Amino acid sequence: MQDPNEDTEWNEILRDFGILPPKEEPKDEIEEMVLRLQKEAMVKPYEKMTLAQLKEAEDEFDDEDMKAIETYREKRLQEWKALKKKQKFGELLEISGNQYVNEVTNADKDVWVIIHLYRSSIPMCLLVNQHLSLLARKFPETKFVKAIVNSCIQHYHDNCLPTIFVYKNGQIEGKFIGIIECGGINLKMEELEWKLAEVGAIQTDLEENPKKGIIDVMVSSIRNTSIYDDNDSSNSDDDNTK
Repeated sequence: MQDPNEDTEWNEILRDFGILPPKEEPKDEIEEMVLRLQKEAMVKPYEKMTLAQLKEAEDEFDDEDMKAIETYREKRLQEWKALKKKQKFGELLEISGNQYVNEVTNADKDVWVIIHLYRSSIPMCLLVNQHLSLLARKFPETKFVKAIVNSCIQHYHDNCLPTIFVYKNGQIEGKFIGIIECGGINLKMEELEWKLAEVGAIQTDLEENPKKGIIDVMVSSIRNTSIYDDNDSSNSDDDNTK
């Protein structure tokens, strides 16, 4: 098929009769660049400024710009307030037993609350507090609190510590009671993060359980032990039949 943009006498005749569209002119790269730069220059400078920079530069704008700036400033302010509302925690708070209902059970609607009941004489509790303190900074939209267990529950057994409760809208959505359920004495922060994410209290960026490799090795070891036991039992039966 003949190229309609080819420079031939026949194509010129067809263009005159409107059968072929006008010939496409080659694009000028320099002209395109100039147009792009002009378009970028049309962006109002205040759209790239912070609220503090807007305040400093107010005298440099005309009335029309000032009206647009007020609208833009209000938009940025609302965005900032929304962000602060979402990220209003960011630390592991210490509470007492008489604050439990107000800070945990009656916390703001749809706010996830993670509370750790601990005793400072138990090393595992101190480890969990360290991890929760770091996770509180990483997930400031979730409320992290801790409380000495005696201030909340009298005569709570040490075997049940550490104890982690996960609340939302006054309901317990998850619980980890004792060293084993909390992840063991060698608990890593990422492992605790995964546990809390499985309950729904935080939105982790971890793609899989950090303990998956260890679990796979344990399962494999159990299977191998089972196979050896079966073989020993079979060999013993064969010996008895001889």
